[in-house]
Amino acid sequence: MTETPEKPAGKAAPSQKAAAQSDEKIRTGAKRKRRPQDKKRAGKPTKNAVAKKLTVRAKKPAPPSEGPNQLVIARTGEELRNATSTWRENGGKLALVPTMGALHEGHIALVAKAKSIADRVIVSVFVNPKQFAPHEDLDRYPRDEASDFKKLAGLGVDAVLAPTVDVMYPVGCTTQVTPGKAGAGLESDFRPHFFSGVATVVAKLFNQVRPDFAVFGEKDYQQLIVVTQLARDLDMGLEIVPVATVREADGLALSSRNAYLTEADRGIAANLNLVLKEVAEAASHGASIAHLKAAAKVRLLTLGFEKVDYVDVRDAETLGAFESEAGRPGRVLGAAWLGRTRLIDNVPVG
Repeated sequence: MTETPEKPAGKAAPSQKAAAQSDEKIRTGAKRKRRPQDKKRAGKPTKNAVAKKLTVRAKKPAPPSEGPNQLVIARTGEELRNATSTWRENGGKLALVPTMGALHEGHIALVAKAKSIADRVIVSVFVNPKQFAPHEDLDRYPRDEASDFKKLAGLGVDAVLAPTVDVMYPVGCTTQVTPGKAGAGLESDFRPHFFSGVATVVAKLFNQVRPDFAVFGEKDYQQLIVVTQLARDLDMGLEIVPVATVREADGLALSSRNAYLTEADRGIAANLNLVLKEVAEAASHGASIAHLKAAAKVRLLTLGFEKVDYVDVRDAETLGAFESEAGRPGRVLGAAWLGRTRLIDNVPVG
């Protein structure tokens, strides 16, 4: 993406060619030709003073160019770093929003948060096969790259990293990242492969993009905690920024998999959020967690869900056991099935 230099007050902005020539002079130390008006100035600045002044001016981040957003589309981490190197040189902060595409309002909220905390926003679009088991929906997971790119350009995103599977996992790539304690139980009881796949691809994305911030939604709450621990434990030098779950008017958490729901399923789906709220309210008043978990499963089945994988109350920061008397924040998490569609959700306790 071409950056335009800052426009001086009362003067026309210099052309891109002129800006490039100026940058080249700064880099090479080329001498500046003396203009006639320079002779009228009091005193004669030293070469060092001129160079210092120009260097300070060059490091000031340029404002966004006007007109349609020019979205950088990179297929490898190297392409992305080459395209965005000047952003770092200018001192800009970068935020990454990892996605698997099929973008919806929940993703848009992540992008909005990223734009509020960083100078540049990069979105990754990659359906990660390592987090799908052979019997899961990898082949039918919704994909629409052209539509995703159009949406991201309209949102003012600066760059997209959209690698292929062969690029992300080339022949001979055998290293896997094992998540910490936050990855135990809950999702892992039913998808034991999942968090290793998530941790591996996230670590690769962080290394390829090298962002200052990475933005994740709270809908996949266990994933959020796993990634937070990953970045902390491996000294990855970035901040994980959470964003509250975006919901439909009836409380259903937005998800790309909601597209699988039939009309009848859609009428039932919002009850997952309703039941989790009921559990959270009771847990905040000291009710037995074991009793709440059992009662929630029965209630969900009564409301029309075909199978309930889990409903549980955990410590919100560690995902260890929740103890109301400890005064720590809690989180209620649940996963249930409607037909072939698996829904997950979570709500805070209290």
